[in-house]
Amino acid sequence: MAKIMPLENEIERLNKYQKEAVLEENDACVVNANVGSGKTTVLVAKVHYLHEKKEIPYEKMVVLTFTNKAAAEMKDRLWFGETETVELPFFGTFHSIALKLLKEILPVEELGYTRDFSVIEPDEELELAEQLITDHDLHIKYKNRLKKRLEQEKKAYQDGRTETRYQDDLFQLFSLLLKEKKKQNKVTFDDLLQYANELLERYPFHPSWIIVDEVQDSDKEQLIFLQHLKGTETKLFAVGDPNQVIYSWRGSSENVFYTLKKIFHATELTLPINYRSSSSILEAAKVFLQNGGILEGSREPGHKILIRNPYNPFQEAEYLAGKIKKIHASGIPYKEIAIFYRLQHQSEQLEKVFIKENIPYEVSLKKTIKDIPVLDWFMKVLRFACKQTDLYARDKALGDKVYGPATEWDKQNLLHKMETFTAWAKENTILKADDIYRYLEIDIYLHPTSANYQIEKEQVLSFCNRILEYAREQELDFMIGMSNFLNSSALFGIQILNQEIHETADSVKLMTLHASKGLEFQYVFIIGVNYGLIPLPGKSFEDEDEERRLFFVGITRAKDYLELSYYTNPEQYRAVSGESRYLSMIPEHLTVRADRKKENKTEDKADLQSLRKQVQKQTAAKTVLPEQIPQTERKVQHKRYGLGTIQAEDDVMVTVQFEKYGKKQFIKALGGLEYLD
Repeated sequence: MAKIMPLENEIERLNKYQKEAVLEENDACVVNANVGSGKTTVLVAKVHYLHEKKEIPYEKMVVLTFTNKAAAEMKDRLWFGETETVELPFFGTFHSIALKLLKEILPVEELGYTRDFSVIEPDEELELAEQLITDHDLHIKYKNRLKKRLEQEKKAYQDGRTETRYQDDLFQLFSLLLKEKKKQNKVTFDDLLQYANELLERYPFHPSWIIVDEVQDSDKEQLIFLQHLKGTETKLFAVGDPNQVIYSWRGSSENVFYTLKKIFHATELTLPINYRSSSSILEAAKVFLQNGGILEGSREPGHKILIRNPYNPFQEAEYLAGKIKKIHASGIPYKEIAIFYRLQHQSEQLEKVFIKENIPYEVSLKKTIKDIPVLDWFMKVLRFACKQTDLYARDKALGDKVYGPATEWDKQNLLHKMETFTAWAKENTILKADDIYRYLEIDIYLHPTSANYQIEKEQVLSFCNRILEYAREQELDFMIGMSNFLNSSALFGIQILNQEIHETADSVKLMTLHASKGLEFQYVFIIGVNYGLIPLPGKSFEDEDEERRLFFVGITRAKDYLELSYYTNPEQYRAVSGESRYLSMIPEHLTVRADRKKENKTEDKADLQSLRKQVQKQTAAKTVLPEQIPQTERKVQHKRYGLGTIQAEDDVMVTVQFEKYGKKQFIKALGGLEYLD
């Protein structure tokens, strides 16, 4: 049994609000956990309390999170020391628990599947759909937006609507796609919860306790999942913050707390005390609260919030490089410094300057397996090696334009290796990543003379090591472990292969406001607080409300020091020169303005013209070689040419690569491009 922190000591350290939440045992309870109020501490203490004091076995608890990272953090904090692992069968994300139920408990055969079904990525489903359109000669409008249409109109099809909004054959495609996925024994990410809910309605599975983290992020399907799990004897404990609903595009809603209280007649408790931020930062954050309630601070005022007005992103990056060097020289680790922005591509100028100035940094950048070509191919190799019926994976592995076999002999060799992989693995009880790499003769396909060979080899070996570690941790046979891992890779490709920040690495963290959720830093800089960036222009009041909540999340990541800046020349097609109204909403006594030093506006204008020339000269002088610059691909949509990737741009022109039409140049003001950041 793992060594667990003594319960009495753990509860003794809690404040009265936290203690009330841990000891509460009503049939259902939702806890409104204000930012920085010790939410994870309460959740961990709750699990300890239920297990030790109330003698609830871990296998009788379903503990639901929204990311693998959150699930892993909770598991790590449940015990400490190098001791035996405790079984936590139902601790994980909503989708991973649904997957486990479908694989091990619920009768998926009734849905037309077998238990060894595979989880596929959205791109594979899209390719299946495109093939069905061709095979059945379907009339589908806006094919270049097919992926989005499949997402948007699926619910209408399931609700029994008979015609699509464009009066085409999309609903017929849904029917054919469902049959084809069942024929190939494959499900998608979205199918998991839907199928689990469908079967739970007929075959109940009721744990003793359901514990939910970040419940405000729940969508409709996840709330239905909770309803099915909660039996008459099941107790529900959910924790979240309605002021941090920033994923409405995923289906989350501000009304989750109201819905939970209504459905389950839940008691509501509050964790009002923020332990993270200085009282000045907290008072500024209160301006952006939208759900009332109490938000108490426990710290001194500390530094005032600095508001700055750099001319453009390059000048901003130059300033931040100098400022960060001074902060680090004073003894602050780089890892305690973070820069937030609204759109991913805003990191580009920072990265260029930080490379030049030798400042260590990490960028939080969402990456799926699809974004790493060698792993996208290698996973197809392993999928067919695991399951000989997966002809899609076989054809993709053999037909890949970059990594696929170049000759007929190589093709037959790889096919033979994949077909005999299972038998080989069973004969070798102690496997290493090198063994897998050599048996499949991956070197043949990575082209040892290519410039990327060493990097790609390391990526493949690292992926093999992850599989082996997973199988060992789960105490599974290698082939079963590999099959489960590949399903998880399809299910959580983002979490597994993110270019994530490593919180322990001593580097400055660069990330979007969305990515900052759940983190905290001593020094936080939020850049580009111009209207059109922060906030982004919305189509509704709901969009505007969410932008405010997102800014609230960003502000409350700061523990000790906060800087906010806006550009005179934002160099963003959608952004307006000058400060966002968000800055004027912050009480003046909380801020120090570094943007109002001169009263003579005429002099300012003259200075700006001079500064622009100076900045352009500096930019030219500080050019970084292209191979040194981490590339962040920006996607755009064009009415005629479809989805494209920006290759180059300046103040006037933009060059875009389209899959079917090649490179096209547009004047920004007239190009008709929709940016998809």
